[in-house]
Amino acid sequence: MGILRVVATPIGNLEDVSPRALRTLREADRVFAEDTRRTRILLDRYEIAAKAVSLHEHNEASRIDGALALLRDGGSIALVSDAGTPLISDPGARLVAAAVDDGHQVEPIPGPSAVLSALSIAGFAVTPFTFLGFLPRTKGARAELLASYLARPEVLVIFESPRRVGATLAELAACFDARRGCVARELTKRHEEVVRGSLAELAGHFEDEARGEFTIVIEGAGDQEHHSDAPTLLDDAALQETIEALLSEGRRPREIAAELATRTSMPRKQLYAKVVSAKDAANQGEASGESE
Repeated sequence: MGILRVVATPIGNLEDVSPRALRTLREADRVFAEDTRRTRILLDRYEIAAKAVSLHEHNEASRIDGALALLRDGGSIALVSDAGTPLISDPGARLVAAAVDDGHQVEPIPGPSAVLSALSIAGFAVTPFTFLGFLPRTKGARAELLASYLARPEVLVIFESPRRVGATLAELAACFDARRGCVARELTKRHEEVVRGSLAELAGHFEDEARGEFTIVIEGAGDQEHHSDAPTLLDDAALQETIEALLSEGRRPREIAAELATRTSMPRKQLYAKVVSAKDAANQGEASGESE
C-alpha cells in the first residue's frame, strides 16, 4: 500500500516551509496541488523537480481513481493547497477520504495555517474557537448563521475577500455590537497588516476596498451575552409563524424584532436576523411565483 501525505505549505513567506515538508515534496511520486502554478513557485524556489498535478474543486472527483491506482502500486502522494494546511477551506477532503477507505496510510506534515496564525495574535482569549471559513453569499443566510453564535462563547474565525471585507465587517458589527475583533491581512507577506479594535472600528478602517487575503477573528460572547438557559415564551415554530404574520402586515424588521424581544428571552439582534432571513425567503418565494 502507498502513502498519502497532507503537506502544509507557507501562507506567504516561503521561508516558513519546514525541512520535513521539503523532503516530502522531493520524495513524492506525485504532488497534487490546488493550483500547480502557485505550487511551482515553491518547488522552483527549493529546486524540487516533483511532478505536480492539479486537484481542485472542479476535478477532484475525477482525480481519485488515478491517485488510488498510484497508491495501490506502493507510490507516495503529497497533497498541498495554494497556501497553508490543505482541506481548511481548500479541496482535498474527498481524496483523503478515498485513501482512508482504500486502506492506505494518510499522514499529516504540519505547518503554516492562516487560522492558527491569526488566532495567535488576536490579543484576546481564543479558546474555544470555531472556524466558519467564508460566510454564505446571501444576506439572510449570513444573518441567520451569525445569529446562531450570538450567545455562544466560541471565538469565530472567518475568511473574506478584499471586495467584501468592508461590508462583512459592517454586518459583524451590527450583529455582535461592541465585541472586539482582529483583522489579519496578507499574513507573513511583505504588506502584512494586523488591525485590532471593536468590530465597528474595524469596519470603518476597511470601509474602502483593500488588497490581499483577510482572516477575521471575532471575540466570543461574554457572560452578559449568555441567554441559552433563559426561558422562551415562543417555541421555534411559533416564533417563525409570528414573524411571518407580522411581516405580512407590512411591519419593518427592526420593529418586529423590538416587539418580539419583549415576548421572548432571545437577544434583539438574533431576532432581527431571523426576521431578515424570513423576509428574504418570502421575497424569493414571490419572485419564483412571478416567473412561473
